[in-house]
Amino acid sequence: MQTQQWRKAIRIGLLTGVVVLLTCMVGMVETFNARDLIVGVLTLGQVLLFAPALYAGYLATGNDATRKPVSALLRGIVTGLCVALPVIGLIVVATVWPDIRKYFVNISPALLKILTFDQGAVTGSLMLAAVMAGMAALGALLHVIPLRFRRPLIISLAVTFGFSLFSDIPLNIANQFLERTVVRNYFGTKGITPIAAIIVFTLSLVVALYWEFSGREARVHRQATITPAQRSRNRTIVTVISAVVLLLLPWIIGQYISNVVDQVLTFALMALGLNIVVGFAGLLDLGYVAFFAIGAYVTALMTSSGNLGMGQSFWVAVPVAVAASTLAGIILGVPVLRLRGDYLAIVTLGFGEIIRVLVVSDLLKPYIGGAQGITQVERPSIFGYDIISPQAFYYLLLAGVLLALYISSRLRDGRAGRRWMALREDEDVAEAMGIHLVNSKLMAFAIGAALAGLAGAIFASRIASVFPNSFNLLISINVLAIIIVGGLGSLPGVILGAFVLVGLPELLREFEEYRLLMYGVLLIVMMLVRPEGLWPSAVRRRELHAEGEIAEHEGIQPEPVQPLM
Repeated sequence: MQTQQWRKAIRIGLLTGVVVLLTCMVGMVETFNARDLIVGVLTLGQVLLFAPALYAGYLATGNDATRKPVSALLRGIVTGLCVALPVIGLIVVATVWPDIRKYFVNISPALLKILTFDQGAVTGSLMLAAVMAGMAALGALLHVIPLRFRRPLIISLAVTFGFSLFSDIPLNIANQFLERTVVRNYFGTKGITPIAAIIVFTLSLVVALYWEFSGREARVHRQATITPAQRSRNRTIVTVISAVVLLLLPWIIGQYISNVVDQVLTFALMALGLNIVVGFAGLLDLGYVAFFAIGAYVTALMTSSGNLGMGQSFWVAVPVAVAASTLAGIILGVPVLRLRGDYLAIVTLGFGEIIRVLVVSDLLKPYIGGAQGITQVERPSIFGYDIISPQAFYYLLLAGVLLALYISSRLRDGRAGRRWMALREDEDVAEAMGIHLVNSKLMAFAIGAALAGLAGAIFASRIASVFPNSFNLLISINVLAIIIVGGLGSLPGVILGAFVLVGLPELLREFEEYRLLMYGVLLIVMMLVRPEGLWPSAVRRRELHAEGEIAEHEGIQPEPVQPLM
């Protein structure tokens, strides 16, 4: 048993060390090191370099650490040393082979200074090994801390990390209400000051401890004893507060963050449409961007004041754009009625590529502008007020998202939703039960396309122009990733997925070159750790956890899982 534990510690340490080595070789450590989290204390590159050792030390030791803390500590130290070995190997190779950068361009002198703490190869390697061993030992000792204290501690660290990583949001808010000299006491150009980190960590720790020791029990007791009238009153209060927050939000967060929120809402509106097609009906559509492009181009052609435009109002163009997208959805749905799975995905992918090729072709250039696109698209106007700023467009997009949420929820809970659910599970059984497959599929394609067309219409008006490169295949992939990460068939999951996959990369735009890499890593982690999504629907959660529930019911003991929190 002891031998197996030591082998596990060594294996986890070496695998983690290889991961850290790869992040160094692709340039992430050096690039992220320029981003301060706590000014003068901690950078994002240091977190990327040392946090894996902390997690490896936690994984390498079991719950028996409470009984054998010394043994757990030693295994943690060994794990940290194993994490450091591949990185030290990189330092040695880069030292004895000065021309390594000709073949690995990201292994730069700046990276070596980070890895060696600018202390030379030998001294720096020893320091790196000591730090890695110390971080892994801390991870191992987390098992010694009782769960009721461990969970609040980890939550507080996570909150402090998130607050410092996305400090642009509180910084923009603070700049609107506080003097600049006061703001600089808590925020740097990037990141937060040590005093701000202490305040955030302390407050979050106090709240987490309160919730752990009395808040959770009080909530359970309140939910068990609350009357229907009180529940209705609480729901009304929450609705009113949420409405006020949503209405005031763009003026609180400022113009830059409002622009980011506008992009999030645009993708959320598209994702809600694709969620009907993929999440409700189970029809994999990889050409969804085509409907988005149709809505945008129809709006641009009707409202542009340029040579290609008709000079119509935005409000006249929107119904036409939605109708055109809906018609395109029906046209796509007709030839793919008998296709399923991969074949359906290939055909819809081809449809999206056909639209893209037509948009840039010389054949349609006199009508839709070709590669030059369409400019001078009219902005919406309400009662003589032109919607131009990101704050104003926020309300238009919010109205579109709320409309899509209402339509989706009504369809999901109605007969159409039940038909789609049966269609998603098994088409043959659904048809045998009397469900009209043709009507159900066409309805899903049409409604999904309509919401994409609405998003495209607002998008064209928001940027006042449309160009073919705004409607490539990556848009379809992004929207599909949003509903997968958020949770297939889950309406709140779609909104959360849009914020995670669109909002967070926009707030971290300085790391744009690693965006696709992080997308891939996130999708892999999600499929392994939480395949149902961040906020799954109840049906999806039951489907993916049915096997574990059956095993538990039959008395089969599942493999033990070490809870981090």
